[in-house]
Amino acid sequence: MFREMRRKRQQLDEEACAEILRTGSAGVLAVSGDAGYPYAVPLSYVYANGKLYFHCARAGHKIDAIRRSPKASFCVIGQDVVKPLKYTTYFRSVIAFGTVRILEDDGEKYAAVKALALKYAPMDTDAHREEAIRGDWAPLCMLEMTIEHCTGKECIELVKAREGNPADRCETLPGTNAL
Repeated sequence: MFREMRRKRQQLDEEACAEILRTGSAGVLAVSGDAGYPYAVPLSYVYANGKLYFHCARAGHKIDAIRRSPKASFCVIGQDVVKPLKYTTYFRSVIAFGTVRILEDDGEKYAAVKALALKYAPMDTDAHREEAIRGDWAPLCMLEMTIEHCTGKECIELVKAREGNPADRCETLPGTNAL
């Protein structure tokens, strides 16, 4: 059902994909929008228990699209170092495909928003976090994406550097497995 990656040598393994999803700060959710046009929107998110969670308003283009069709993809760029003189970027990215549902159960909704709060404000006090969640509870909508397929890819320069080819050494951002 899902296409295989053409450049298999550049494909990231499952753990590398999960690491990008865990550490990324934002991604782009793509859904089937109005009149058959794709609708892609950047979002903050959290990856927990193998699923993706997002917060949003209770009404709008994204919610309307999800209600029409829960199928979606979510892309996170884990690294993107521009190399102008080489006319390329040293990238690592992940695309997750799956279905999105609106969390209606208060327990599920609370667990998701708390995980999101812990990701983006890990040093906050429990009391302040609870106050913030309760203060925004009424208009809060939480979405859960169940991942059905996930692929990751990195530039060939990072592959070669990891394989130890000294002619292809390149600079990377911290946290990557390359040189």
